[in-house]
Amino acid sequence: MTTTTATPRGFGYRHPRLRLAGLLTAPMAWLVVVYLGSLAALFLTAFWTVDDFTGQLVKTFTMKNFQQVFTNSAYLGSMLRTVSIALLVTLFCLVLALPLAFFMARVARPSWRPLLVAMVLTPLWASYLVKVYAWRAMLQPETGVLAWFLDPLGLSSPGYGYLGIVITLTYLWLPYMILPIYAGLTRLPNSMLDASSDLGATGGRTFRSVVMPIIFPSIVAGSIFTFSLSLGDYITAQIVGGKVTMLGNIVQTTYVTNLPFAAAVATVPVVIVLLYLLAVRRSGALDNL
Repeated sequence: MTTTTATPRGFGYRHPRLRLAGLLTAPMAWLVVVYLGSLAALFLTAFWTVDDFTGQLVKTFTMKNFQQVFTNSAYLGSMLRTVSIALLVTLFCLVLALPLAFFMARVARPSWRPLLVAMVLTPLWASYLVKVYAWRAMLQPETGVLAWFLDPLGLSSPGYGYLGIVITLTYLWLPYMILPIYAGLTRLPNSMLDASSDLGATGGRTFRSVVMPIIFPSIVAGSIFTFSLSLGDYITAQIVGGKVTMLGNIVQTTYVTNLPFAAAVATVPVVIVLLYLLAVRRSGALDNL
């Protein structure tokens, strides 16, 4: 007769998951303090000013910096331009990512899927600056790679500017849209597609009524990455943007001489992202991730 001996769980016993949570509590708390503390310091500094004569910080509460941001046409134009670039990059990433992710998850052979995922991840291992400067060479008017292909067709290269920024950022952040959608499509049951086909639905109707509701949370998750990363970018605009400036470029050029104003400008994209996250959370799009 075989007897089993129960593991003693006396006073002080803690489940392994509880022990793991305890080990992660201190690092997570430290990250929260550092991250939220830096945001709080940024927000507080935005309400200060700089003495024009001494150049020293004047720690008195004022809305002068925010008034300048929202009333000056140049800064307001940069804000709208930055938001429009982030929205366009998100839209282009979605248009490109949907067919690519669908091919990876539903068309390609299962044995090929890990290789395809690795190919999507490979550009992320390359240096950010190397990729941006590569696109600078390709976007160069008349002598760039795009000009070689477009000139025979009677078209001109986008060159450096607004469209060049959108193209470059779309390339940079495309993997962040492909991977969440791919993960969502891999969870799509074949039985639901078969049932839709048996009920006489066309391919387009199946995609709209069955596929899209299931992968919508994945699309929202990808859009958070592409939108927020594009909103805070400034190096791409500096390299391929020509005379086009984004909010990040304003922060870069003003933080040395006027730190409070730079903090006020930097607060704008943070607030926009927080509002976007709040809207997504209230919509319930991330509940099924």
